[in-house]
Amino acid sequence: MNTLLRTLPLLTFVLVLTSCSSVRVAADYDKNANFNDYKTFAFFKTGIDKAEISDLDKRRILRAIEAELLSKGFSKSENPDLLISLFTKSQQRVDVYNNAWGNGAWGWGGWGPWGGWGPWGGFGPGWGWGWNNPQVSTSTQGTLYIDLIDAKKKELIWQGMGTGFLSRNIEKKEERIKEFVTEIMSNYPPGNK
Repeated sequence: MNTLLRTLPLLTFVLVLTSCSSVRVAADYDKNANFNDYKTFAFFKTGIDKAEISDLDKRRILRAIEAELLSKGFSKSENPDLLISLFTKSQQRVDVYNNAWGNGAWGWGGWGPWGGWGPWGGFGPGWGWGWNNPQVSTSTQGTLYIDLIDAKKKELIWQGMGTGFLSRNIEKKEERIKEFVTEIMSNYPPGNK
C-alpha cells in the first residue's frame, strides 16, 4: 500500500507530461465552397495584426503556415484566391497534486505526559504520520485559430483550431509552433484525412 501511495503522484505526473505533448485539433468549413478552386494565398495583415501575441511568434506561425501551404501545392500571390488570418487565445492552468498522507517524519519528541525519553513522552527520536506539502505546477494552454478567407467574396470558408500546452523554452518554441500548425493544417482541405 505504501508503494502505491508513493508511486501514484509519479504516475499522475507522467500522465500529465505525456498529455502535454499533443495538440488537439478541430476544423469547420463552408460545405458549399469548392476547395479545388483555391490555388494561391496571401496573408491578411489586418486580421493578423489583431492577434495578441509577440511579433516573433507571429512570424514563426506565418512561416509555418506558408511552409504547409507551399507543401500542399499553393503559391503565394499578390492577387490571391485565399487570405490567411489567425488569432490566438491563452489561459494559465494551475495543477495541484496533493498526496495527503505522508510516511511520517523522523524527529525529536519533547517531555510528555508519561515522562521519560522517547516518542510517546519525553525527549528522543520518534516516527509518526504527517501531511505532505502539495505540489503546484503552472502551465500555459494556448489555442491557435487559422482562418482561410475567400479573397473575392471576403467570406470565411475554413477555420482550423489547435489547442495544447505552450513551451516557454525558446529553443522548443519554434518546434512547438510548427507542430500546432502542421496538426491544424492536416485538416485542410476538408476530407483530406
